[in-house]
Parts: sequence; C-alpha cells; structure tokens
Amino acid sequence: MMAAEVSVSELCVPVPWGEIRGRVWGPEHGRPVLCLHGWADNCGAFKTLIPLLPKEFRYIAVDLVGHGLSSHRPPGDFYSLPEYVMDVLRVTDALQLRKFSVIGHSMGGDAARMFSALYPEMVDALVLLDNYGILPTDSKEICKVVRQGMDQTLQFEKKTEEEKWRVYTYEKAVERLQAANPTLSERSVHILLERGLVQVEGGFVFSRDLRVNFKNIMRISLEQSLEIQSRIQASVLAVLTDKGFDKILSEPAQRKFTSALLEDLKNRNHTIVRVPGDHHVHLNNPEVIAPFVSDFLRTKVLSQSINRQHKL
Repeated sequence: MMAAEVSVSELCVPVPWGEIRGRVWGPEHGRPVLCLHGWADNCGAFKTLIPLLPKEFRYIAVDLVGHGLSSHRPPGDFYSLPEYVMDVLRVTDALQLRKFSVIGHSMGGDAARMFSALYPEMVDALVLLDNYGILPTDSKEICKVVRQGMDQTLQFEKKTEEEKWRVYTYEKAVERLQAANPTLSERSVHILLERGLVQVEGGFVFSRDLRVNFKNIMRISLEQSLEIQSRIQASVLAVLTDKGFDKILSEPAQRKFTSALLEDLKNRNHTIVRVPGDHHVHLNNPEVIAPFVSDFLRTKVLSQSINRQHKL
C-alpha cells in the first residue's frame, strides 16, 4: 500500500491555447503511469484509487482538455478522440516520457487505446477501466449523429456568455452532479467538484467546457476499431463492472459491438476481469479493483523490468 504521506504535486503543461493541468502522485523517479479520466470527470477520479496502488510508480493524472482545471479548446473547435490523443502526446513530450503505462477510464480508455495503437513502442502496460473498446457506429447512423454534433455546435456559438454559464450555489452544484451521475457516492461527488467547479461572483460554475456534451463527430466502423486494437503491443488489463458502462450507453445501438471487441481482446490473450460495481467503481469503491490493477502493474511492468536487468 502507498504511504499516506506520499508526495502529491500539481501538474501544468503549456499548450498552444492555454494549459493542461493535473496532479502527480509518487516518487520523482518512479515508473510513470499516465491516468486518463472519463467523460465529464477530471483527474480527481483517481484520487481514491492511486493510494491503493504500488508505491514504486509515479502516477500522472491529467485533466483532459475542457475538463477540470485544464484550458478549454479555442472557439470553433470540436472535442473528439484524435484531439484528446494529441493532448496526451503533448503531455508525454513535455514530461519527456519515453516508456510508461496508462490507466484509462471510459473515454480516457478510448484515448489510451488509440495512443497505444499509434505509439505502441511507448506503452508497456494498458489498464482499461469499464471500457469496452472504441465503440463503432452503424454506418447508417453516422450522418445523423455527425449532423447532430454540428448543429449543437452552431447553436452553442450563437449563445451569449451569460447563456452559456449557469451559476450555482455549492449545494445546487452537488445536486446537479448527483442527478447527472446517480451512481456517484456523496464523497465521490465532492471529490470531482474540487476541480469541477470555479468560483465566480454569486456562486460557482462548472469548470468543464459545455461543448464536451455534444455528439462526437468522429465516427468509426467495427473494422476500424478492431484494426486500432490490433496495433496495441502493450499487455492489456480490462476491468469491467456488472452495472457499468454497458448498461448506461448514451447510444444503446452501440451495444451490439461490445461482444466483438471483447472477444478480440480475449483472442489476443489479454486479461479481462469483471467486478461488482458501477461505472465509477474506481472512485466509489477503489478497493474492489485495486488488487487487480496492482497485481497487473507488478507483473507486467516491475517484474519485466527486473527480468531485463538480470539479462543485462
């Protein structure tokens, strides 16, 4: 178990339009583990899990662009998977990370998968939390959902700043987040709001960019998703929950693709475990998944490193 007095510091990486923020846990020279949160969350989503993971690692949890304390994308830009992957590349380049592991939850798992496929030589182990794969869209639906995303963006750009930002009391913000994510525990809600709110005159506004709520305009087929998955060279651990992502898909039609993506992972001898819990089990009840993640990191990263040193 990681000692309670482990060092924690704030991360700030300059990018062309602002900065990417985050938090770092662990020793300066620990083996790096990049932690990527899910949609509409922030790096606080890993606050309860990281203290239960092996202390030999340095955990770098990022607020994805448009989330937490990170800058929003410039006006007129979209939020889609390749942009998030480019942001991950910017962070790894700024920190001069050459070889590291990645833990990705939900949407963060999508970014972790695509990064691991594009830069396979950089990722030695990949942990996917309640992530079934980069979910494809039926080809007959693609035009409809892309149009929705564009229409949403256009309507948003016509709003005044006052219309875009609603001011809440802290108590109302808690109610709003609990209503949007009913599976979050009360403690988890307060943790996410630490970086999820910004104080303004008269109360608080949510820090995330409202554009992250719009339909993602980058859509792929099952064939493309499987091809991306095939390019991953890292060892993979997928931790799925019995009441999680598969039950709360925003586009239920995508459910038909999950079995094919999971079957492909199994056929590549990756590890899939199922645990009791909901989509945010890593934040609500981290003790449920910590043993699996800890064992995987020790086996696939630490022991492999020791073996290489012995061979040298």
